[in-house]
Amino acid sequence: MSEFFIQDKQLSKVTRTIVKDEAGKSLFLLVGRWGTKGDALSLYAMDGRLVASIKQISFTFGSRFEIYQDFKRVGTLQKIFNWPGDFYYIQQLHWTVQGDIYNHRYSIHHFNHRIMKMDKATLLTGDYYVLDVTDDEDAPLCICIAAVMDYWLYNRRKDNNRDFTWHFMPN
Repeated sequence: MSEFFIQDKQLSKVTRTIVKDEAGKSLFLLVGRWGTKGDALSLYAMDGRLVASIKQISFTFGSRFEIYQDFKRVGTLQKIFNWPGDFYYIQQLHWTVQGDIYNHRYSIHHFNHRIMKMDKATLLTGDYYVLDVTDDEDAPLCICIAAVMDYWLYNRRKDNNRDFTWHFMPN
């Protein structure tokens, strides 16, 4: 079980995002963009290997994202319903994502087995999202899924607040 740290509000920005371990060592680099069909985020190990990616395959109501690991499609993420709480499902992997998406406090499960728990933490260097991943092999997929949750969260806030600034463009 390992913890992965991503600086708050950097998870799914267009800019490069570094994922670190609890000691502050850089482990992954997340790059890409969202906004239109076909856009993708790619997750690279620090040695330059592409370890996972997630591609937006639809942009209309019911947006879906394909998840890839080592160039192989391993699942399709989609929102199933949002009442009384958000519920997301990753086909092929049979993973669910549920919890307090609005406050970055949620979990990914495979039936009763927890894959990842997301939370927030304040450290000396700033505010971070903390991904507590049970099996390190699942970390790349979990980071990609967390980026989509962040994307849906900020786009939902944009729609609900009628704030039409694009939250994923660099300042």
